[in-house]
Amino acid sequence: MTAHHAKQLEPSRIGATGRAYARVREFGGEWRRKLAGRKAEPAPMRSDMGALALSGGSTPVFFVTGLGKSGTRWLTKILDSHPEVLCKGEGRFFSAGWRRADLDPANERAIASSLYYALTHSEYLRLWIERSVWSREGDRDEHLNALMRLATEYFLLEELSKSGKRLVGDKSPLLDEEFMREVGAVYPGARVIHIIRDGRDRTVSSMHRGWRRASQGYLHRLSPEELARGEALREDQRKLTETGVFTEGWLRQAARNWRLLVGRAVEDGPALLGANYTEVRYEDLLVRPNEEVERLLGYLGVDTDETLVERCVSQASFEKLSKGRERGEEDPSSFYRKGVAGDWRNYFTEEDGRIFKEEAGELLIRLGYEEDLDW
Repeated sequence: MTAHHAKQLEPSRIGATGRAYARVREFGGEWRRKLAGRKAEPAPMRSDMGALALSGGSTPVFFVTGLGKSGTRWLTKILDSHPEVLCKGEGRFFSAGWRRADLDPANERAIASSLYYALTHSEYLRLWIERSVWSREGDRDEHLNALMRLATEYFLLEELSKSGKRLVGDKSPLLDEEFMREVGAVYPGARVIHIIRDGRDRTVSSMHRGWRRASQGYLHRLSPEELARGEALREDQRKLTETGVFTEGWLRQAARNWRLLVGRAVEDGPALLGANYTEVRYEDLLVRPNEEVERLLGYLGVDTDETLVERCVSQASFEKLSKGRERGEEDPSSFYRKGVAGDWRNYFTEEDGRIFKEEAGELLIRLGYEEDLDW
């Protein structure tokens, strides 16, 4: 991370950026009120909630986050089924340090990056901020954060205004360790729902995703040896009892990634966002979906009527998302492969379990997935 980026994300700047953006919204609201007093014309075509946010009221924006293959898409579909909630994604607004360099090995063009990356790495934008009479006397990092906030709100509230709903949420995956800090700096007031899944189940699901993408001709990061193990699994799962599903290098990296990103998020979320941060477990959504969905809808401040809760749960059931399969009925070619918890026990060898605990055992214990480091 560059010194410039580190400075941009200092906790002390969270309040300053928020105040700067609040001044923009306050002025905009005052301007609109004066304009309304001069003209007897309808307000701009935005939803009431969107207009409220732009004029200084409470923000109607929230973010669903989690490491990939932890249930973020499932949760997004649950929330989007509510008549007051528009939730989709992933917009990839945050994670200023994220860019899929492997998609552009020659480094010839910035593709597959976050919006925050695009803004903070735009040389011409930085030069303009430094030289414009409107911005050069201020703090460059504050300006970039304010522009990030305005750009994010532009896209989200534009879609919200078309939907007739009250709240808009983006599925924003954990792409790096700075996610919570960036949300706090750029979008104070926005709520974040963090979905967490046992890292071992997430690892199995991630490997299956890599095999599925490779078989369908999509870009993937698997080595020839890892692809060969996927082929062997398709032929006969019993063949892998000796060699295992994972190479040691891939498994260690997956465990570290889960430990670093999820571990950082569960620390930064409460510390930086306070009451604007909440968590939900993938496993809890499986065993008590109505209770958890009711809690999350209440957290977002929308109607938690029993009928609406049941509608959200049923509209995003595994059976509907998988087009007829029951949970546990596997289809390796589907994004919704199996939809169960504890499946890692069917794939991890004793050595795999030892390796994962070696890399991420403390977080497994902290989150209640294990009681000790023994295998």
